[in-house]
Amino acid sequence: MYDSENADPSRDSEDHGKVDPELTAASLISVDYIAPPAAVSDYVTTLYHFRCDEQLIRDVQPASVGHLALFPYGKGEMQFGDGRCDPNPEIAVMTPLSTATPIVVNGPFHAIGAALTPLGWAALTGLHAGQNRDRLREAREILGDDVVPLGEQLIAEYRAGSRSGRDCALAIGEYIARKAKPINPRHAELIRLVNGWLGSSLSPDIGALMAKAAYSDRQVQRLVERYFGLPPQALARKYRALRAAALLSFPQLTPEFEAELGAAFFDQSHMIREITRFAGRTPKRLADKDSPFLSEMIDPKNFRELG
Repeated sequence: MYDSENADPSRDSEDHGKVDPELTAASLISVDYIAPPAAVSDYVTTLYHFRCDEQLIRDVQPASVGHLALFPYGKGEMQFGDGRCDPNPEIAVMTPLSTATPIVVNGPFHAIGAALTPLGWAALTGLHAGQNRDRLREAREILGDDVVPLGEQLIAEYRAGSRSGRDCALAIGEYIARKAKPINPRHAELIRLVNGWLGSSLSPDIGALMAKAAYSDRQVQRLVERYFGLPPQALARKYRALRAAALLSFPQLTPEFEAELGAAFFDQSHMIREITRFAGRTPKRLADKDSPFLSEMIDPKNFRELG
């Protein structure tokens, strides 16, 4: 039976979330990851500096919460499953993604940015994650005009060679720390509760979340979509696939993890479909390092907010 309260937007199209398998080789891409300073660690999972000097770059962004990014080099687009394409502005906000999304850019392509946590998305943008998902937008449209001088300065200094990618990324982190606004403490507590619930199992029980939340079931549905971009059932599906992808990227699994993976999916084909939809790779290709950006985004350390 179709349940509109738990409707999963990633099911809207059979093609939604499929990605082009011909991706730029890892040997042609350099990616540096910078741990966020303590002042911003509640808001940012990782800072990054991505570089590829090929004429054409193809990569994939796994389903995620959102990014604040600078693109000092490279013009291209994100290609969404419903046929929309958003060009990349030089100073951009990538809103929460419900499925893996291909990126195609005329190079050279350099990107510097911050991957946000659910709390970070809310504190930085103040926007409803579900109503604004699956877009790549001008940062000024979301964050206001004050982001433009900073972004332009960092891009100019990076192009001139007077500021490194690492320093630009740290400056983005400092901006987020300054810009972030407190959110309703009860809502912040619900975010922490949902994080713990998602981290409790590959297939967490929705009833357990509802029992612990200090809200009605309907309020939980609405608040989870507001802060995470998807209602609880669809959110659990997304993170089940991403965490399974993280586990399968390991060289070897413990028997306990193998058993948990086996119990989380109906069968192998179901697991392959789900991981491909949300991580952008079949399980066979998760460990082949074809996409370092994907490899980092599904690294277990980037699920630290899930416990």
